[in-house]
Amino acid sequence: MSLFERYLSLWVAACIFAGIVLANLFPGLFGLLAALEYASVNLVVAVLIWAMVYPMMVAVDLGALKDVGQRPKGLVITVVVNWLIKPFTMAALGVLFFNYVFAGMIDPVNAGQYIAGLILLGAAPCTAMVFVWSQLTKGDPNYTLVQVSLNDVIMVFAFAPIVAFLLGVTDIAVPWETLVLSVVLYVVLPLAAGLFTRARLLARGGTAAVAVFTAWIKPASVLGLLLTVVLLFGFQGNVILDNPFLIVLLATPILIQSYGIFAVAYFWAWRWHVPHKVAAPCALIGTSNFFELAVAVAIGLFGLNSGAALVTVVGVLVEVPVMLSLVWFANRTRHRFPA
Repeated sequence: MSLFERYLSLWVAACIFAGIVLANLFPGLFGLLAALEYASVNLVVAVLIWAMVYPMMVAVDLGALKDVGQRPKGLVITVVVNWLIKPFTMAALGVLFFNYVFAGMIDPVNAGQYIAGLILLGAAPCTAMVFVWSQLTKGDPNYTLVQVSLNDVIMVFAFAPIVAFLLGVTDIAVPWETLVLSVVLYVVLPLAAGLFTRARLLARGGTAAVAVFTAWIKPASVLGLLLTVVLLFGFQGNVILDNPFLIVLLATPILIQSYGIFAVAYFWAWRWHVPHKVAAPCALIGTSNFFELAVAVAIGLFGLNSGAALVTVVGVLVEVPVMLSLVWFANRTRHRFPA
């Protein structure tokens, strides 16, 4: 794990502080940046999201899908947890906390926005950082690659319908055009560009060339994430300063969901006697989120200064410490699984 990845939560916290301070020092600049949008898509943030997502897509190997039939248990757990359990439990937690438990602590007008942000997080399983978590738990890298590749393919087709369905169930208007545009911009096109780049690199220098290129471009992904956080919290600064406890409220269902989903997947893998090198990454994929996509779609659907966008960024803030705690737990319980 690189220095940035190991201390990602600290960098995110620093960017939150920087965004709030800079927005107060240069309100005109942030107003200008917020106005640079087309079809509800902010152009500056769109560039930053591409910087985040594209390097991850270069690492996707669709050729690995030919191995899906081998050792299917881990894949079954991953698919069921990610696509049939996680989005719906996240939506349920959002409704429970923001319509009932926290109803007296938040503005009722914003409750729907917070629920929408949770739905976007829940419907976007991890695609990149899971390779880090897999490595830290001594997971099978080839199997992890198959899991991630399969998730990416499913995401292209399932993300928009699941999000639209859950937003509809929670009585939030679904701007279909913006939702589909966001999926095309931030999943389909980056995936196509990543696959094209990967094919060219493989033709020139094999897998070594792919590894060199992804290592070279990876800092752009981290920089894109951090700059996006600065912008988001610049636009959200007044909300945070007026109610700093809001961050704690938003993080609560995310934390419950993260540990709950891990428990379901990990216990299922243990009951199925899945080897630990498959079981640990399998559980961690469902726990982690493709927060880059969630942030991008939240901005596209609801705007830069929306409650939905704020929730997705809080998801970034809590992700790394949660995942590191689960990596520690998975390593401590390795002996309970088949080798």
